[in-house]
Amino acid sequence: MAGGADSDCIGELIVSDCRRRELRLRKLSKFLALLLRHRPARFPIRLDPQGYADFADVMKVVQSLPNFRWVTHDDLDTVLNLPGRRRFEVVKDEFGALRIRALYGHTVVRPDYEPVAPPEILYHGTAPEALEAILREGIRPMQRHYVHLAASSDIARSIALRHTATPVILRIDAAAAYAAGQAFYHPSNGIYLTAAVPAVYVESQ
Repeated sequence: MAGGADSDCIGELIVSDCRRRELRLRKLSKFLALLLRHRPARFPIRLDPQGYADFADVMKVVQSLPNFRWVTHDDLDTVLNLPGRRRFEVVKDEFGALRIRALYGHTVVRPDYEPVAPPEILYHGTAPEALEAILREGIRPMQRHYVHLAASSDIARSIALRHTATPVILRIDAAAAYAAGQAFYHPSNGIYLTAAVPAVYVESQ
């Protein structure tokens, strides 16, 4: 019995450690999003017009903060490959130096993307109090440079839940908008971007 209890405790400790590490990595991911999407000027890094920053500079910023002194190169690699929507990418420049950027969601730069043909229907989640204005005026990017659309209603709901407890999910007639000349971009799995969505292409589910 004692041996079984000890095994249970060890198992619980392993699960607890894994959960703790997952939470730390999620916090790191949120900080990288803040740094690379919205607040680079608060730190000694510079984004180029496409949103890339020097990887070594980003590491220095991260490791200079008390909450993130534990972060290693491997930890950043893990964040880049967390399950779900891909949020960041790392590339090499012409000199072989690593550069990192957020794939979407920027407010301080407006990256260029290759246009794509979107799925027939895309989705957008919003707060109930915004619904009337959206159905009247369409979806605007607000502080961001692009409107973010989701490939499924589940993804749209998970994104909207960050901002409201009772999201309304909107269906976007992306095929009609694309046929009318609207440009769409696909920077990450499950995510599409466009400049704005006129009200004629929006309907409430």
